[in-house]
Amino acid sequence: MKKIMFLFINILLISQAFGQSKDVDFDKMLAELIDFKVPTVTVAKLKKMQQNDKVYLLDAREKREYNVSHLPNAKCIGYDTFSISSVKPISKDAAIVIYCTVGYRSGKIVEKLRKAGYKNVYNLHGSIMEWANQGNKLVNSEGKTTTRVHTYSKDWSKWLKRGVRVY
Repeated sequence: MKKIMFLFINILLISQAFGQSKDVDFDKMLAELIDFKVPTVTVAKLKKMQQNDKVYLLDAREKREYNVSHLPNAKCIGYDTFSISSVKPISKDAAIVIYCTVGYRSGKIVEKLRKAGYKNVYNLHGSIMEWANQGNKLVNSEGKTTTRVHTYSKDWSKWLKRGVRVY
């Protein structure tokens, strides 16, 4: 029995050392951080939506974060400076996906838009960090491809697995 337990613990430690549990840890952190209920989409679902439909991408980070990098075709709406008037040109029936660094700020904006009558608005699960961690394209304020990601703070930067951390 001791040998089996020893083997199990070693397998667990080895899998953690090689990053097998990191996605689980990231998802656990997101579940604990985001305690509100808003509709979400995964990165894969967003990419599928973009192939088939018109999707408005809104970045709920501040301009300095957006300038470092953002998803292609995303519009910066900010968080501290957000107002419903910034999305008035978008139909309340349009598909809208909002992201930030990990999903907290964007989730709060999703709540505001749903209260304002927007029906098809979603929070991007894991936000820009998940997008970057999956190796998807990011652009900077000049529209050039970049690997830099503003991670909000040094503490949050540990969740970025692919790309250059900026904070």
